[in-house]
Amino acid sequence: MISFQYTAKNNQGGTTKGLVEAETEGAAAKLLLAQGLTPIDITVREQGSKLLSRFTSRVRTKDRIIFTRQLATLLNAGLPLTQSLRTVAEQADSKQLALILNQVINSVEGGIALSEALAKHPKVFNDVYIALVAAGESSGTLDRALERIADQQEKDADMISKVRGALVYPIIVTLVISAVVVFLLTTVVPQIELIYKDFDKELPFLTSILIGFANILINYWWLILIVLVAVGFFLGRWFKTSAGVLVLDQLKMNVPLFGDLFTKLYMARFTRTGQTLVASGVQMLDMLRITARAVDNVHVAKAIARAAEKVKGGKALSDSLRDEPTFLPLVPQMLKVGEQSGSLDKMMGKSASYYENELDNKIKTISTTIEPVLMVVLAIVVGGIVLAILVPVYNLSSESLG
Repeated sequence: MISFQYTAKNNQGGTTKGLVEAETEGAAAKLLLAQGLTPIDITVREQGSKLLSRFTSRVRTKDRIIFTRQLATLLNAGLPLTQSLRTVAEQADSKQLALILNQVINSVEGGIALSEALAKHPKVFNDVYIALVAAGESSGTLDRALERIADQQEKDADMISKVRGALVYPIIVTLVISAVVVFLLTTVVPQIELIYKDFDKELPFLTSILIGFANILINYWWLILIVLVAVGFFLGRWFKTSAGVLVLDQLKMNVPLFGDLFTKLYMARFTRTGQTLVASGVQMLDMLRITARAVDNVHVAKAIARAAEKVKGGKALSDSLRDEPTFLPLVPQMLKVGEQSGSLDKMMGKSASYYENELDNKIKTISTTIEPVLMVVLAIVVGGIVLAILVPVYNLSSESLG
């Protein structure tokens, strides 16, 4: 239910104000009429709007894809738009999405185009989504446009899932290594210091360094924790600033082993999104503007913006992207073929498929490469600590036997 603020006339001719809860603005008006009130003005309660804005960012990609496919199916079956929207809203598993769809239904019933109604919720429906819906509305093929949106979102979600999967393994292994090191430093290493104190012996150099680290960790763990949390907090805030985003996006494309992975992800995202937009009839400059935001990398977006300026001046897109260092050479080459053959969308689709396959291969390569590397790091770290523990024990035993 949505809370509406209303202003209405009562039977005595006076004006009254209040709140009413209903699924839609039209339903709210019917409730007021049933109570003998004539609505003058009905608006969504401000608190409800804040609640809505809080929830919109929590709509899952899966829920949005299901909604898109269901709406496409209903429209293809010949149902009117408002009836299709209402049916999908009633079947939605996500309460947040159902709340948003009710707002969309109100707007559509008020005479607003679906693309404009969806554009009021940018955290859920991005520029690509809105542009494709608008193109479908103008061409009378909204159902096909929605199917393209669902396909594009599924491919994009699949790529992101694979990249995240490639990043999860090294993070887990690094945490395990850190936990093992902390355990050895706080439990085993201090015992060696006590043994040497009892024998009044001087510790080996490596063991002395290790005990120093252990004492710092045991005595100042709270300070270390505060520093780590503070650094993490400030880095997180800084990476949201324009300067931080520039550094982070550049780091993604240059970091060893993973840089090539992210670059291919951006190429796949640009070409797949571009293919979907061009196939739906979106103009070239609008396509470039939308894909610049869809790639989710500042440096690639700037390259696309520079290319858009050249295209505006009459230059071909392939020639405009050829000199951009952030773009891999295959992209402008494939675009050139598409421009010459009049099948730019197909060539962009082939480029997207190529880079999506390259992503799969790159992730497999990373998985097979990083595992032995991390095992070697684990062996060196733990082996060094164990060596620092065993050497003094061996020295003590040798002296006692001697």
